[in-house]
Amino acid sequence: MENYTLNDFKKVPKIDVHAHINTEATWMIDEARANNFRLMVMAVDVVPEYPPMPEQIRVRVKHYQQNPDVFIFSTAFTLDGWDEPGWSGKVINQLMEDFNNGAVGVKVWKNIGMDARDAQGNLIMLDDPKFDDIFQFIKDQNKVLISHAGEPKNCWLPLEQMTVRNDKNYFREHPEYHMYLHPEFPSYEQQMEARDRMLDKNPSLTFIGAHLASLEWSVDEIAKFLDRYPNTSVDLAERISHLQYQGQENYQKVRNFFMDYQDRILYGTDFQQLEDTDPGELKKNMNERWMLDWRYFNTGEMITVPELDQPVQGLALPKNAVDKIYRLNAERIFPDAWIANK
Repeated sequence: MENYTLNDFKKVPKIDVHAHINTEATWMIDEARANNFRLMVMAVDVVPEYPPMPEQIRVRVKHYQQNPDVFIFSTAFTLDGWDEPGWSGKVINQLMEDFNNGAVGVKVWKNIGMDARDAQGNLIMLDDPKFDDIFQFIKDQNKVLISHAGEPKNCWLPLEQMTVRNDKNYFREHPEYHMYLHPEFPSYEQQMEARDRMLDKNPSLTFIGAHLASLEWSVDEIAKFLDRYPNTSVDLAERISHLQYQGQENYQKVRNFFMDYQDRILYGTDFQQLEDTDPGELKKNMNERWMLDWRYFNTGEMITVPELDQPVQGLALPKNAVDKIYRLNAERIFPDAWIANK
Protein backbone atom coordinates (compact mmCIF):
# COMPACT_ATOMS: atom_id res chain seq x y z
CA MET A 1 0.00 0.00 0.00
CA GLU A 2 1.38 3.36 -1.01
CA ASN A 3 1.90 6.13 1.56
CA TYR A 4 2.17 9.89 1.34
CA THR A 5 5.49 11.46 2.30
CA LEU A 6 6.24 14.65 4.21
CA ASN A 7 6.91 16.33 0.87
CA ASP A 8 3.35 15.59 -0.20
CA PHE A 9 1.81 17.68 2.57
CA LYS A 10 1.14 20.85 0.57
CA LYS A 11 0.24 18.94 -2.59
CA VAL A 12 -2.62 16.97 -1.03
CA PRO A 13 -6.00 18.74 -0.59
CA LYS A 14 -7.07 18.61 3.05
CA ILE A 15 -9.93 19.72 5.31
CA ASP A 16 -9.79 20.76 8.97
CA VAL A 17 -13.35 20.33 10.25
CA HIS A 18 -12.86 21.87 13.70
CA ALA A 19 -11.63 25.46 13.92
CA HIS A 20 -12.74 28.73 15.52
CA ILE A 21 -12.36 32.24 14.07
CA ASN A 22 -13.81 35.16 16.01
CA THR A 23 -12.30 38.15 14.20
CA GLU A 24 -12.56 39.60 10.71
CA ALA A 25 -8.83 39.04 10.19
CA THR A 26 -8.04 36.31 7.66
CA TRP A 27 -4.78 34.97 9.10
CA MET A 28 -6.07 31.43 9.61
CA ILE A 29 -7.88 31.37 6.28
CA ASP A 30 -4.79 32.60 4.45
CA GLU A 31 -2.57 30.01 6.13
CA ALA A 32 -5.07 27.27 5.35
CA ARG A 33 -5.19 28.24 1.68
CA ALA A 34 -1.37 28.35 1.51
CA ASN A 35 -1.23 24.78 2.82
CA ASN A 36 -4.02 23.33 0.64
CA PHE A 37 -6.44 23.21 3.58
CA ARG A 38 -10.12 24.05 3.73
CA LEU A 39 -11.82 24.87 7.04
CA MET A 40 -15.06 24.25 8.86
CA VAL A 41 -15.34 26.96 11.50
CA MET A 42 -17.71 26.50 14.42
CA ALA A 43 -19.74 28.94 16.45
CA VAL A 44 -19.95 27.96 20.13
CA ASP A 45 -22.17 29.06 23.02
CA VAL A 46 -19.28 29.97 25.30
CA VAL A 47 -19.17 33.34 27.04
CA PRO A 48 -17.30 35.50 27.79
CA GLU A 49 -14.43 33.73 26.00
CA TYR A 50 -16.24 34.15 22.65
CA PRO A 51 -18.32 37.09 21.38
CA PRO A 52 -22.13 37.07 21.66
CA MET A 53 -23.77 34.68 19.21
CA PRO A 54 -24.99 37.35 16.72
CA GLU A 55 -21.43 38.64 16.40
CA GLN A 56 -20.02 35.14 15.96
CA ILE A 57 -22.48 34.49 13.14
CA ARG A 58 -21.85 37.89 11.51
CA VAL A 59 -18.10 37.20 11.35
CA ARG A 60 -18.64 33.69 9.98
CA VAL A 61 -21.08 34.80 7.30
CA LYS A 62 -18.64 37.49 6.17
CA HIS A 63 -15.75 35.05 5.89
CA TYR A 64 -17.98 32.53 4.11
CA GLN A 65 -19.10 35.10 1.55
CA GLN A 66 -15.55 36.27 0.91
CA ASN A 67 -13.77 32.88 0.99
CA PRO A 68 -16.21 30.15 -0.10
CA ASP A 69 -13.38 28.06 -1.55
CA VAL A 70 -11.80 27.65 1.91
CA PHE A 71 -14.36 28.54 4.54
CA ILE A 72 -17.65 27.00 5.68
CA PHE A 73 -19.25 27.33 9.10
CA SER A 74 -21.61 25.79 11.60
CA THR A 75 -23.87 27.88 13.76
CA ALA A 76 -24.97 27.50 17.39
CA PHE A 77 -27.73 28.67 19.70
CA THR A 78 -27.77 29.97 23.25
CA LEU A 79 -29.94 28.77 26.12
CA ASP A 80 -31.11 32.29 26.88
CA GLY A 81 -34.82 32.23 27.64
CA TRP A 82 -34.85 28.48 28.21
CA ASP A 83 -37.75 28.68 30.68
CA GLU A 84 -39.84 31.04 28.57
CA PRO A 85 -42.73 29.79 26.38
CA GLY A 86 -41.77 29.24 22.75
CA TRP A 87 -38.02 28.96 23.38
CA SER A 88 -37.58 26.08 20.91
CA GLY A 89 -39.50 27.92 18.20
CA LYS A 90 -37.28 30.99 18.58
CA VAL A 91 -34.18 28.85 18.25
CA ILE A 92 -35.55 27.17 15.13
CA ASN A 93 -36.26 30.57 13.56
CA GLN A 94 -32.69 31.65 14.26
CA LEU A 95 -31.28 28.43 12.81
CA MET A 96 -33.36 28.82 9.65
CA GLU A 97 -31.91 32.28 9.14
CA ASP A 98 -28.39 30.96 9.72
CA PHE A 99 -28.93 28.07 7.29
CA ASN A 100 -30.17 30.54 4.68
CA ASN A 101 -26.93 32.48 5.23
CA GLY A 102 -24.77 29.43 4.62
CA ALA A 103 -24.46 27.48 7.87
CA VAL A 104 -24.00 23.75 7.22
CA GLY A 105 -24.59 22.50 10.76
CA VAL A 106 -25.18 23.31 14.41
CA LYS A 107 -22.72 22.96 17.29
CA VAL A 108 -23.85 22.16 20.85
CA TRP A 109 -21.28 22.58 23.59
CA LYS A 110 -20.43 21.11 26.99
CA ASN A 111 -22.33 23.87 28.84
CA ILE A 112 -25.28 21.56 28.16
CA GLY A 113 -24.75 19.01 30.91
CA MET A 114 -21.94 20.80 32.74
CA ASP A 115 -23.06 24.37 33.37
CA ALA A 116 -26.48 25.60 32.18
CA ARG A 117 -29.44 25.23 34.55
CA ASP A 118 -33.17 25.78 34.34
CA ALA A 119 -35.19 28.06 36.62
CA GLN A 120 -35.43 25.29 39.22
CA GLY A 121 -31.65 24.91 39.33
CA ASN A 122 -31.55 21.61 37.45
CA LEU A 123 -28.74 21.02 34.98
CA ILE A 124 -29.95 20.99 31.39
CA MET A 125 -28.93 17.71 29.73
CA LEU A 126 -28.63 16.96 26.01
CA ASP A 127 -31.59 14.55 25.99
CA ASP A 128 -34.02 17.12 27.42
CA PRO A 129 -37.32 17.00 25.48
CA LYS A 130 -37.09 20.74 24.81
CA PHE A 131 -34.33 19.98 22.31
CA ASP A 132 -36.40 17.41 20.41
CA ASP A 133 -38.01 19.82 17.93
CA ILE A 134 -34.68 21.56 17.33
CA PHE A 135 -32.82 18.37 16.51
CA GLN A 136 -35.69 17.20 14.31
CA PHE A 137 -35.54 20.52 12.45
CA ILE A 138 -31.79 20.14 11.89
CA LYS A 139 -32.40 16.68 10.43
CA ASP A 140 -35.29 17.88 8.27
CA GLN A 141 -33.07 20.63 6.84
CA ASN A 142 -30.38 18.03 5.97
CA LYS A 143 -27.91 19.76 8.26
CA VAL A 144 -25.43 18.26 10.69
CA LEU A 145 -25.43 18.28 14.49
CA ILE A 146 -21.95 18.60 16.00
CA SER A 147 -21.70 17.84 19.70
CA HIS A 148 -19.06 18.50 22.32
CA ALA A 149 -20.70 16.49 25.09
CA GLY A 150 -18.96 16.10 28.40
CA GLU A 151 -15.18 16.15 28.55
CA PRO A 152 -12.26 13.71 28.30
CA LYS A 153 -12.49 10.99 30.92
CA ASN A 154 -9.37 12.55 32.43
CA CYS A 155 -11.63 15.39 33.60
CA TRP A 156 -12.90 13.17 36.41
CA LEU A 157 -9.38 12.30 37.61
CA PRO A 158 -6.90 14.27 39.74
CA LEU A 159 -4.35 16.15 37.67
CA GLU A 160 -1.50 13.79 38.49
CA GLN A 161 -3.45 10.79 37.17
CA MET A 162 -4.35 12.33 33.78
CA THR A 163 -2.85 10.55 30.82
CA VAL A 164 -1.83 13.46 28.56
CA ARG A 165 -0.16 16.78 29.28
CA ASN A 166 -2.66 18.93 27.37
CA ASP A 167 -5.49 17.75 29.64
CA LYS A 168 -3.41 18.44 32.74
CA ASN A 169 -2.71 21.97 31.51
CA TYR A 170 -6.30 22.68 30.46
CA PHE A 171 -7.95 21.54 33.67
CA ARG A 172 -5.32 23.23 35.80
CA GLU A 173 -6.23 26.47 34.05
CA HIS A 174 -10.00 25.78 34.02
CA PRO A 175 -10.88 24.31 37.42
CA GLU A 176 -14.53 25.17 36.82
CA TYR A 177 -14.63 22.33 34.30
CA HIS A 178 -12.41 19.92 36.25
CA MET A 179 -15.13 17.54 37.38
CA TYR A 180 -12.87 15.78 39.87
CA LEU A 181 -13.26 18.97 41.90
CA HIS A 182 -17.04 19.02 41.43
CA PRO A 183 -18.53 15.67 42.50
CA GLU A 184 -21.95 17.32 42.72
CA PHE A 185 -22.10 17.39 38.90
CA PRO A 186 -23.14 14.45 36.69
CA SER A 187 -20.52 11.76 36.23
CA TYR A 188 -18.68 11.05 33.00
CA GLU A 189 -20.98 8.07 32.42
CA GLN A 190 -24.10 10.19 32.93
CA GLN A 191 -22.85 12.72 30.36
CA MET A 192 -22.30 9.99 27.78
CA GLU A 193 -25.64 8.33 28.57
CA ALA A 194 -27.55 11.60 28.03
CA ARG A 195 -25.83 12.08 24.65
CA ASP A 196 -26.65 8.51 23.66
CA ARG A 197 -30.30 8.84 24.72
CA MET A 198 -30.53 11.86 22.45
CA LEU A 199 -29.13 9.83 19.57
CA ASP A 200 -31.54 6.99 20.33
CA LYS A 201 -34.35 9.50 19.80
CA ASN A 202 -32.77 10.77 16.56
CA PRO A 203 -31.34 7.73 14.76
CA SER A 204 -31.35 9.34 11.30
CA LEU A 205 -29.72 12.61 12.38
CA THR A 206 -26.31 13.19 10.80
CA PHE A 207 -24.06 13.63 13.81
CA ILE A 208 -20.40 14.44 14.44
CA GLY A 209 -19.02 13.64 17.88
CA ALA A 210 -16.43 16.37 18.37
CA HIS A 211 -13.22 15.42 20.15
CA LEU A 212 -13.70 11.70 19.42
CA ALA A 213 -17.17 11.94 21.01
CA SER A 214 -15.46 12.23 24.41
CA LEU A 215 -14.56 8.55 24.14
CA GLU A 216 -10.92 9.39 23.43
CA TRP A 217 -9.62 7.11 26.18
CA SER A 218 -10.52 3.88 24.36
CA VAL A 219 -10.55 3.03 20.66
CA ASP A 220 -12.74 0.07 21.60
CA GLU A 221 -15.39 2.42 23.05
CA ILE A 222 -15.24 4.70 20.01
CA ALA A 223 -15.75 1.66 17.79
CA LYS A 224 -18.76 0.55 19.84
CA PHE A 225 -20.24 4.04 19.54
CA LEU A 226 -19.78 4.15 15.77
CA ASP A 227 -21.23 0.67 15.39
CA ARG A 228 -24.26 1.54 17.52
CA TYR A 229 -25.00 4.79 15.64
CA PRO A 230 -24.39 4.36 11.90
CA ASN A 231 -25.11 8.00 11.04
CA THR A 232 -22.35 9.30 13.27
CA SER A 233 -18.73 10.28 12.71
CA VAL A 234 -16.05 11.56 15.08
CA ASP A 235 -13.49 14.31 14.71
CA LEU A 236 -9.94 14.17 16.03
CA ALA A 237 -9.66 17.74 17.32
CA GLU A 238 -7.35 18.02 20.35
CA ARG A 239 -7.58 14.29 21.04
CA ILE A 240 -4.93 12.69 18.82
CA SER A 241 -2.61 12.52 21.81
CA HIS A 242 -5.05 10.18 23.55
CA LEU A 243 -4.81 7.76 20.65
CA GLN A 244 -1.04 8.09 20.66
CA TYR A 245 -1.03 7.28 24.38
CA GLN A 246 -2.99 4.09 23.68
CA GLY A 247 -0.66 3.31 20.80
CA GLN A 248 2.31 3.26 23.14
CA GLU A 249 0.74 0.20 24.79
CA ASN A 250 -0.89 -1.39 21.74
CA TYR A 251 0.21 0.13 18.46
CA GLN A 252 -1.59 -2.39 16.26
CA LYS A 253 -4.95 -1.87 17.97
CA VAL A 254 -4.84 1.87 17.29
CA ARG A 255 -3.73 1.39 13.69
CA ASN A 256 -6.47 -1.21 13.14
CA PHE A 257 -9.02 1.26 14.51
CA PHE A 258 -8.06 3.83 11.88
CA MET A 259 -8.15 1.23 9.13
CA ASP A 260 -11.48 -0.24 10.23
CA TYR A 261 -13.21 3.13 10.74
CA GLN A 262 -11.49 5.23 8.10
CA ASP A 263 -14.90 6.21 6.67
CA ARG A 264 -16.07 7.64 10.01
CA ILE A 265 -13.11 9.75 11.18
CA LEU A 266 -12.58 13.45 10.38
CA TYR A 267 -9.39 15.42 10.79
CA GLY A 268 -9.67 18.53 12.98
CA THR A 269 -7.43 20.64 15.19
CA ASP A 270 -9.47 23.11 17.31
CA PHE A 271 -7.32 26.05 16.20
CA GLN A 272 -8.59 29.39 17.52
CA GLN A 273 -8.26 32.93 16.21
CA LEU A 274 -9.36 35.49 18.80
CA GLU A 275 -8.98 39.25 19.15
CA ASP A 276 -5.78 38.89 21.15
CA THR A 277 -4.25 36.17 18.95
CA ASP A 278 -0.76 36.94 17.69
CA PRO A 279 -0.80 36.18 13.94
CA GLY A 280 2.83 35.04 13.85
CA GLU A 281 2.34 32.69 16.79
CA LEU A 282 -0.88 31.34 15.24
CA LYS A 283 0.86 30.60 11.95
CA LYS A 284 3.73 28.89 13.77
CA ASN A 285 1.39 26.75 15.88
CA MET A 286 -0.75 25.79 12.89
CA ASN A 287 2.22 24.64 10.82
CA GLU A 288 3.82 22.73 13.69
CA ARG A 289 0.59 20.89 14.56
CA TRP A 290 -0.33 20.17 10.95
CA MET A 291 3.10 18.73 10.17
CA LEU A 292 3.30 16.73 13.40
CA ASP A 293 -0.09 15.14 12.67
CA TRP A 294 0.82 14.51 9.03
CA ARG A 295 4.00 12.76 10.14
CA TYR A 296 2.03 10.62 12.60
CA PHE A 297 -0.60 9.49 10.11
CA ASN A 298 1.62 9.04 7.07
CA THR A 299 4.96 7.68 8.29
CA GLY A 300 6.12 4.88 10.55
CA GLU A 301 8.72 7.09 12.24
CA MET A 302 9.18 7.44 15.98
CA ILE A 303 7.84 10.89 16.82
CA THR A 304 8.20 13.14 19.85
CA VAL A 305 4.91 14.88 20.69
CA PRO A 306 4.46 17.64 23.29
CA GLU A 307 1.56 15.92 25.07
CA LEU A 308 3.47 12.75 26.04
CA ASP A 309 6.74 11.91 27.75
CA GLN A 310 7.64 8.99 25.47
CA PRO A 311 7.89 8.96 21.64
CA VAL A 312 5.10 7.47 19.56
CA GLN A 313 5.30 5.47 16.35
CA GLY A 314 3.60 6.86 13.25
CA LEU A 315 0.70 4.86 11.83
CA ALA A 316 1.85 4.85 8.19
CA LEU A 317 -1.74 4.80 6.93
CA PRO A 318 -2.20 4.18 3.21
CA LYS A 319 -3.09 7.06 0.93
CA ASN A 320 -6.72 6.06 0.49
CA ALA A 321 -7.32 6.07 4.27
CA VAL A 322 -5.55 9.41 4.69
CA ASP A 323 -7.64 10.93 1.89
CA LYS A 324 -10.83 9.86 3.64
CA ILE A 325 -9.80 11.16 7.05
CA TYR A 326 -8.39 14.42 5.71
CA ARG A 327 -10.95 15.23 2.99
CA LEU A 328 -13.38 12.73 1.50
CA ASN A 329 -15.41 12.06 4.63
CA ALA A 330 -15.96 15.77 5.18
CA GLU A 331 -16.96 16.27 1.55
CA ARG A 332 -19.49 13.46 1.88
CA ILE A 333 -21.01 14.85 5.09
CA PHE A 334 -21.08 18.43 3.74
CA PRO A 335 -21.82 17.80 0.04
CA ASP A 336 -22.68 21.40 -0.90
CA ALA A 337 -19.76 22.99 0.93
CA TRP A 338 -16.63 24.78 -0.30
CA ILE A 339 -18.60 25.64 -3.44
CA ALA A 340 -15.74 27.32 -5.28
CA ASN A 341 -14.00 23.94 -5.49
CA LYS A 342 -17.01 22.11 -6.96
